[in-house]
Amino acid sequence: MMITEREKIFVADDDDDIVHILSLMLQTKGYEVQTSRDATEILAFTPGNLPDLVMLDIWMSGVDGREICRKLKEDPVTRHIPVLFISANANIQEITNESMADGFIAKPFEMEDMLTKVKATLASSGINR
Repeated sequence: MMITEREKIFVADDDDDIVHILSLMLQTKGYEVQTSRDATEILAFTPGNLPDLVMLDIWMSGVDGREICRKLKEDPVTRHIPVLFISANANIQEITNESMADGFIAKPFEMEDMLTKVKATLASSGINR
């Protein structure tokens, strides 16, 4: 019997309720979740500890998710990690394209839609459940 490692998802949002709900829903589906109110924490991860997916709010206290996403996509060590924006911004599609993100989840969102998007994004990045 082969033991498979759970996919790791890093969620950064300054809304505690969003972080709690996302974390709970993702964990019930078997994902390992790390959360933060500070998206810059992702930039300090070591190559052996990188998440399989990053979910970022676009606007957080003192941090711009677009800038974090660009830094991840410009770094050869992290460019392969898919990034999904989570936002209520009306221009989310445009922001996603400009920032090189892999997709977005518009707030407010339905849990099943969010889980489907996460699963599809992981699958398209070569990570399969």
